[in-house]
Amino acid sequence: MTTPTRTRRPPVDTQGAAIYTGFAESYLTKIRCTGGGPVFIKRNGVVRYDLDDLDAWLEAGKQASTSGARRGLPRKRKTDSAAEVAA
Repeated sequence: MTTPTRTRRPPVDTQGAAIYTGFAESYLTKIRCTGGGPVFIKRNGVVRYDLDDLDAWLEAGKQASTSGARRGLPRKRKTDSAAEVAA
C-alpha cells in the first residue's frame, strides 16, 4: 500500500498572496509588520507566502457572527472620560 504524495505548490510573493486571498498588497504588508497576518517566508529580503499557510490563515478567520468577542484579545472597557481627566 502506498501513501498518497502531496504536490507542493510553489510559494507566492505579496502580489500573488493578495490575488489569492483577495486582500490588498498594502494590507498584507501592514499586517506582516504589525502581526496577525499569515505566516511568511523571508530569505535575503524577499518575502514569500506558502499557499497552505494562506489557506490556514483564511480558515482561522472564519466566524459565525460579528457580535462575538474578538478571539484572544481582551475586550475594550468603556471608561468615563471625566474620571480619566480627574485622575
